[in-house]
Amino acid sequence: MGKSRNAALKSNSRPAPIDIGIGEKDRGKIADGLARLLADTYALYLKTHNFHWNVEGPMFNTLHQMFMVQYTELWNALDLIAERIRSLGYYAPGSYRDFAKLASVPDAIGVPAALDMVRELVAGHEAVARTARAAFPAAGKGNDEATLDLLTQRLQVHEKTAWMLRSLLK
Repeated sequence: MGKSRNAALKSNSRPAPIDIGIGEKDRGKIADGLARLLADTYALYLKTHNFHWNVEGPMFNTLHQMFMVQYTELWNALDLIAERIRSLGYYAPGSYRDFAKLASVPDAIGVPAALDMVRELVAGHEAVARTARAAFPAAGKGNDEATLDLLTQRLQVHEKTAWMLRSLLK
């Protein structure tokens, strides 16, 4: 009885075929690009939140508030990216190990000075913008307008945020 029940559970747990107008191979490539974007977004979220907690100096209040707005935006983006991966029929990465393998945004080392935090976040937003841009070809090839829209939105956020942070360094 135990064997047949397990066999029935396995056969019932197979996902239904996905027929959304994007072939499996294209969906896989798109999901891979989005997984990298998710990992980079999470790494940048964590770095930004870390800097929010630990910033010091004459610009404390300004940076503390700015970093909070930025990490909140990044946190909300994580769900959108992960849910798009799931919509394509793939599992979203969700562990530190997975993110470490996929992310191009490095961890912060120690607690940098306030303006060094800003420099690191500029570099982080630029890295995430490059990751988003790199995912466009697969989404375009697959005629995946939903992912193209998501990538465009993320690209705009990261390029604008990098510009705003860069402006603090003048």
